[in-house]
Amino acid sequence: MELKGKKVLVVGLGKSGLSAALFLRRRGAQVTVSDMRSAAALAKEIPALLEHGISVESGGHGLLTFRRQDLIVVSPGVPLDTPELVQVKTFGLPVIGELELAANFLKGSILAITGSNGKTTTTALTGEILAAAGIETQVGGNIGVPVVDLIEKSRDDGWSVLEVSSFQLESTERFHPRIAVILNITPDHLDRHGTFENYAMAKERIFAAQTGADALVLNADNGRAAAAAARSSARVYWFSLEEPVGQGAWVQNGQVVFRAASDADVEVIVPLKEIPLKGSHNVENVLAAVCAARLAGAPGDAVARAVKNFRAVEHRLEYVATVNGVEYYNDSKATNVDAAAKAIAAFAGGIHLILGGKDKNSNYADLSELLRKRVKSVYTIGSAAAKIESQIRGMVPIVSCETLERAVTAAQKAAHPGNVVLLSPACSSFDQFENYEQRGRIFKELVTNLPDAAKASKQAGTQGRG
Repeated sequence: MELKGKKVLVVGLGKSGLSAALFLRRRGAQVTVSDMRSAAALAKEIPALLEHGISVESGGHGLLTFRRQDLIVVSPGVPLDTPELVQVKTFGLPVIGELELAANFLKGSILAITGSNGKTTTTALTGEILAAAGIETQVGGNIGVPVVDLIEKSRDDGWSVLEVSSFQLESTERFHPRIAVILNITPDHLDRHGTFENYAMAKERIFAAQTGADALVLNADNGRAAAAAARSSARVYWFSLEEPVGQGAWVQNGQVVFRAASDADVEVIVPLKEIPLKGSHNVENVLAAVCAARLAGAPGDAVARAVKNFRAVEHRLEYVATVNGVEYYNDSKATNVDAAAKAIAAFAGGIHLILGGKDKNSNYADLSELLRKRVKSVYTIGSAAAKIESQIRGMVPIVSCETLERAVTAAQKAAHPGNVVLLSPACSSFDQFENYEQRGRIFKELVTNLPDAAKASKQAGTQGRG
């Protein structure tokens, strides 16, 4: 893709949009950035852009700005049905996403991972496995480092392990991973995609450009993900918690095992008891990572070593502290109902659950059975609180808290030793926070600042002896 001298518009100035704009400018393009936010809201980004000779349009999108370009690059957070984008597409102007842009320049092989839940943990673990095997590896995408920022250090003999979302995938055409993984497909982002099927088809774009020389790893236990096999041209591998698979990874006699082909020997990789992550959903993530990493050339001993040493990713069922005998877990990344269900299922019971945030057209009644069996109380926060309360009323006691701070305080007062306080919101964070990371960090700060009776008692005793 030749960029020098081309007029390119970047729509949306999030992290990936900023990286895309700077990359395009380094490649000689005449770059403009357009964002709906005001100049005041973009005060941190604008000076750096202007310094590099990038024009900035803020406070809205101008149709003339869009029509004067040779190429438009859309940030993941910008819907493709934005009116200006819809109109310029009718003129034949190419519109691509940051992922598609980067894929044109990345050297080496791509291992891409998507799914409604588990993407970040599986991507991080797969990257650590390949690194432990001595394979040149870099990790990025939706996990934090924009894909365009991986281009400079990519090598012909290396792998780029990418977490990719439906927002990134829906604007791809030529994105071509050698290994693609779909962890699961459950309802999410229906506020953006409209229907579950639209969302699922966006996920399936991960293998649209694959050929018979490539590999697709699918979850045999998730019906919608498994159905994708019929539409793939790649060699399909499976992972399953429930039964053996022809080729792929599964659980057998308390061990994670892998088979490269239906006529190959079964390899024992690692005992389940040596997986340091909590919850059966994380065993699924391990199975997917094992399968993908073995296909990328990592030997079994390196796979086992990396799995045993892996620790939970921040904001994904992350243990925070034990205060007065109550355990606190940060699962802020649970931005949909299925993710929250997996987190609840990871505990036997005694849960004080914090739910809420910005609704994504979700059905919280799907949590009803788990709430009845395992949750002592629900503490609602954010703009989705009223909807959540209406859909789960009668299932479990509900405390309306509005804010995260009030929810933590209320849960701390109600919880008894042996209970768990779990932040697993089942909603996005954008009503009260910048992102799920900020929400998780604030939760951890609130927990850290809770009074610990044991600590207070010890300090009082010390002062008394003085």
